[in-house]
Amino acid sequence: MNNYKKIAIAIIALLSLLVVLNIGLNFWINKQLPKIISDKNETPYAISYTDLSINLLSRTISAEGIAIIPKKRDTVVNEKLGIYSKIKSIEINDFKIWPILFNNKIKASSITINTPQVLLYKKTEKAINNSKSLSSEVFKPFQEIIVVSKIKLLKGNLKIIHTQTSQPILSINNINLEINGIVINETSLNNTIPFMFDDYNISGDSLYYKTNEFYHLTAQNIQTTNKDLKISKFKLTPEYSRREFTNKLSKEKDLFTLQLDLIKITALDWGFKNKKPYFNASKIAIEKLAANIYRNKIPTDDLSKKPLYNKLLRDLKFPLKVDTLAIKNSLLVYEEEIDFTKGPGILTFNEFNLIATNIQSGFEQKKLKDIKIAINCKFMNNSPFKVHWNFNVLDKKDRFNFTGKITNLNTASLARFTKPYINATTKGTFDYLEFKIDGNDYNSYETAALQYHDLKVTLYQKNGSKKKSIIKSVIANLIVKNDTDDKTTTTTVKTERIPEKSFFNFLWLNVAGILKQIVI
Repeated sequence: MNNYKKIAIAIIALLSLLVVLNIGLNFWINKQLPKIISDKNETPYAISYTDLSINLLSRTISAEGIAIIPKKRDTVVNEKLGIYSKIKSIEINDFKIWPILFNNKIKASSITINTPQVLLYKKTEKAINNSKSLSSEVFKPFQEIIVVSKIKLLKGNLKIIHTQTSQPILSINNINLEINGIVINETSLNNTIPFMFDDYNISGDSLYYKTNEFYHLTAQNIQTTNKDLKISKFKLTPEYSRREFTNKLSKEKDLFTLQLDLIKITALDWGFKNKKPYFNASKIAIEKLAANIYRNKIPTDDLSKKPLYNKLLRDLKFPLKVDTLAIKNSLLVYEEEIDFTKGPGILTFNEFNLIATNIQSGFEQKKLKDIKIAINCKFMNNSPFKVHWNFNVLDKKDRFNFTGKITNLNTASLARFTKPYINATTKGTFDYLEFKIDGNDYNSYETAALQYHDLKVTLYQKNGSKKKSIIKSVIANLIVKNDTDDKTTTTTVKTERIPEKSFFNFLWLNVAGILKQIVI
């Protein structure tokens, strides 16, 4: 037998051996893989499928018609708990043969999950109780079956349901997700975020999330990566009417209603370090915010001390830094109601634009720049109003500087606030009011300049707000100076802060003190 024949026989024998090995491996893996998914699956979930195919040459696994349900269910009370999921198909790419044969685990480069429909039933009304439950209920079971460095999810739907009410806690549709560089190990499972990653890209539609007993939020569209976030058509909506909300309170509390066209966060950096959250952003831009703040005076006053914003940021227990906050083309409405008989007093700030810079918490900081806030808007829909507000977070005396200028204020427009709130209306025009407040946690000194004309006051009877109190109105107009005669009147006032009231109450006391000095 010549050498050529020997070589040919050897090649044929080697190829035959490879074919036999391939057939054997394919047979073994086809038997082993279903066992990993079902018989040797030690997770709390049973996994089934309608079709499973394996290609050793391309090292891919494909499954269709996947269903995931808890292994143990409460048959006594017939209550669903845990994850119930249906998935159109799953593709696993570049899997390793050895872990399947000897470790009962799938290790692969990536997994693509197509059209998953996920329902999570919970006994509590929290979407995520804590990071430990997330680790034990989701990531650890996942890690027991498959280890991948890339997850891709296409056109998914997620709904978390409270079993006692059968109402959703969270839902989001059309989820598309890609996470790269995933690492899940014993160390990461003990972290607040139970896995490590390099980057991510997530989008979704029709978000609903019940934040607590009093509010739920919705959004039309969310797009986020590890570097930016964009949310459109966002709403924060109360669960109760104003009357219902007020009846549930033991102490005074504001009720918020918010909606905005767009919020965009750029140069985003967030996460957890030593189990503490941190949040950094170059810019947060908010377009067309409509914010309503409502307070009813029926509940008992909350007599706890209200810290100023210096202290609120100084005492945050985690790093927070936002270089620029920009709010554009917005509307801010404040309503305060003594009871439900007269309707609320209303203050509006239209065409509201705000730029704030150097926003930062005091956590582990030794020196910080002043936070600077500039506001440009129209007060009560017609009077230009400009504000400059500065303070330093690390200043333990909580000093601040607040300057404002309002022009061409038709005081009759204040009737929506003064009539239901203090049983009074005014006529006349503030040509301009310019003031400067230098304050701290205890008191403030303010200087002001005011020019006005044709000021008149009308008082109303307490028991019939539509009926004028003629005598009291006459006396009030004898006391009030109705004109500055085209001259500017200036004054200086000192105001004591009421520590149980907010910063904005303090601001109002300053303005009221100015008006009292000049007008009366």
